[in-house]
Amino acid sequence: MKKVYIIAEAGVNHNGSLENAFKLIEEAKKAGADAVKFQTFVPELVISKHATKAAYQEVTTGKSESQLEMVQKLYLDKKAHEELINHCKKIGIEFLSTPFDLTSIDTLNELGLKTIKIPSGEVTNFPYLKKIGKLNINIILSTGMCYLGEVEAAIETLVNAGTKRGSITLLHCNTEYPTPMQDVNLLAMNTMKEAFKLNVGYSDHTLGIEIPIAAVALGATIIEKHFTLDKNMPGPDHKASLEPGELDAMVKAVRNIEKALGDGIKKPSSSEWKNIVIARKSIHISKILSKGHVLSEDDIYIKRPGDGLPSSLLEYVLGKKLMKDVNEDYKLKWEDVE
Repeated sequence: MKKVYIIAEAGVNHNGSLENAFKLIEEAKKAGADAVKFQTFVPELVISKHATKAAYQEVTTGKSESQLEMVQKLYLDKKAHEELINHCKKIGIEFLSTPFDLTSIDTLNELGLKTIKIPSGEVTNFPYLKKIGKLNINIILSTGMCYLGEVEAAIETLVNAGTKRGSITLLHCNTEYPTPMQDVNLLAMNTMKEAFKLNVGYSDHTLGIEIPIAAVALGATIIEKHFTLDKNMPGPDHKASLEPGELDAMVKAVRNIEKALGDGIKKPSSSEWKNIVIARKSIHISKILSKGHVLSEDDIYIKRPGDGLPSSLLEYVLGKKLMKDVNEDYKLKWEDVE
């Protein structure tokens, strides 16, 4: 199985602090994630001053400020992005980001990103999709809040703009923070895989780590999960994020599931070969018998160990003559019958 690509979603959990962003990168690397992802935006190009907060944002950050005012505190400029990219290169983890406006697409392209993550909210933003599609790079497309037809339209828009179809990976997602378990609908991930014949993955907003693990067992090639330095920090996404220790546990669990899935070939594993002789059974004699005796079912026990004639050959043995005298519990061999 190809290794699952794990994205540690730092998002805006840096709270506008470059120092926090550096710490998030380091924690993602320490946990074993393949990439750490941020969000790139010019607040005034993304959000109207009249836009209200989502319900979960009002819970986590209060109602006194607008959505725009909240997001303005979380802005990182291009120079900050350059520093983050350099830090990622220095410690050996891939830098990813999600652009939320056309200018930010240009910024990430100028910074040399070879993969761009499209958020669920932009799936129906065709000018945005066309601009990214023209870059002809790898695309990870989140599909929260989407009908299957909307996903299809987004794929076709990207492809018609110039993106190779095989360069797109679809992430099943639910855009609620945190996502209720009954709304996860994880099987929809494989519905998309069957419908579009593309790689699929899962972007998780549930509490805990069990759903991403289940997604890997179902065939996810990418897992994305929000994380934070501390769930109690101020900001919109901290409460629905993993702390570093939880991120570490999720990565370890995903890697274990990868190993456990194997290659799909049904055969004895290297670790169980030694137990075949112990657990299986072979043909044994049930009583003292003399040479020339014709074997019947009354003469036979099927017992452990399994290093004699296998029990599957019982029909072959019945009706054969013994070539020697044997005692009770004797383990029959090929040369003992004719």
